[in-house]
Amino acid sequence: MTKNSNLTVRVLRGPITESLHIGHAVVVNTQGEILYSAGDPNFVTYARSTAKLIQAIPVVESGAANHYHLTDKEVALLCASHNGEEKHVEIAQSILSKIGLTSDALTCGIHDPFHAPTTKRMRAEGIPATPLHNNCSGKHSAMLALAMHVHAPTKHYASVNHPVQQLMRQTVSEMSGVPLDELIIGVDGCGVPVFGMGIHQLALAYARLGNPEGLEPKRADACRRIIGAIKNEPYYLAGSERFDTTLAEVTKGRIIGKLGAESVYAITIPEKGWGIVLKIQDGSKRALEPAAAEVLHELGLLSEEELQALDVYRLPTTRNWQGTLVGAIVPEATFIKH
Repeated sequence: MTKNSNLTVRVLRGPITESLHIGHAVVVNTQGEILYSAGDPNFVTYARSTAKLIQAIPVVESGAANHYHLTDKEVALLCASHNGEEKHVEIAQSILSKIGLTSDALTCGIHDPFHAPTTKRMRAEGIPATPLHNNCSGKHSAMLALAMHVHAPTKHYASVNHPVQQLMRQTVSEMSGVPLDELIIGVDGCGVPVFGMGIHQLALAYARLGNPEGLEPKRADACRRIIGAIKNEPYYLAGSERFDTTLAEVTKGRIIGKLGAESVYAITIPEKGWGIVLKIQDGSKRALEPAAAEVLHELGLLSEEELQALDVYRLPTTRNWQGTLVGAIVPEATFIKH
C-alpha cells in the first residue's frame, strides 16, 4: 500500500488513453472503521440498487418470508436487478401468487428485459414486456409481501410515507449508522425511495449484512438468510453473463456484490466482516465492473483461479464493427491503509 490512493479506469484506443473515469472506494469493518480507501472514502452518493439487500431484511425479519414460504430463489430475487429472463419472471410471479396478488399490483413500470436474447425472442414472438420483466420486480414483490404481512395497504406502497417504506428506511438507517433524519431521500428509477449517504456508511451496512454477529438475533438471522439465499441461488441475483451472478458463483458465495445505477457497487466479505463500496464518479457503467474486479484483486481477495474467471469483466477489450481489436478498458486501484 502506498501513500497515494486512486481508483481510475482508462479507456484505451491503440496507445492513447481516450477517456478516463475517476472513482472512489472504501473498505469498512463491522465497527465502522475505515480500513483501506482509494480516492474519497466519504464520497456521498445514492445507494441505488445496492440497497436492495438491506431492504430485503425487514421482509425476512418481520416473518413475511417464512409466512409466505419463500424459497432461496425467491429471497435472492427480492435483492435482484435481474435480467428479465424466463426463470426470473417465473419466480417474481411465484412470489406474487403466494401473497395473493398479480402483476397489476406492481408499480415498478415496464421495460424490455436486460437479457438481449430474451428481448429478441419476445419481439419475434410478439410477446409484450410486463412489470414482471422489470429488473426491480423482485424488490417490488418483496414490498408487497411485507405490506400484506403487516396489514398495510398494497396501494401506494412506493410512497415515502407508506409503512413499508418507513420500515425499510429505518432498517437502512440502523444498518448504515446514518441517523434517520440524515438519510438523503430521492426517488429511484422504479419509483420507490432511494437513500443517499457516504460510501463508508453504505460499506458499514454491507459489513454488518455479511457478518451480523453484533446485531439483534432476529436481524442477524435475517441477514444470514439473505446471504445464504444468494450463495445458494446466485443466478436469481442478476442472471446470465452478469457480474453479480458470476462473482458469487466463482467465489462460491465467499464474496457477494451488488451493482447500483450510476455506477455504485457494494460488496460483502462475510468471513472477514468487511464491506466494500466503490463509486465511479461520472456514473459510467462501462467502468464499474472493471473497477469492482480490480478492487478485489488489489486487496488480495481473489485467488488466481477466481481472478482468471473474472478477467473478462476486469480487463474487457474493445472491437470495432469489423470485429478488429482496437483497444481495452484498464482499471487501476491504489489503496491507502488507515
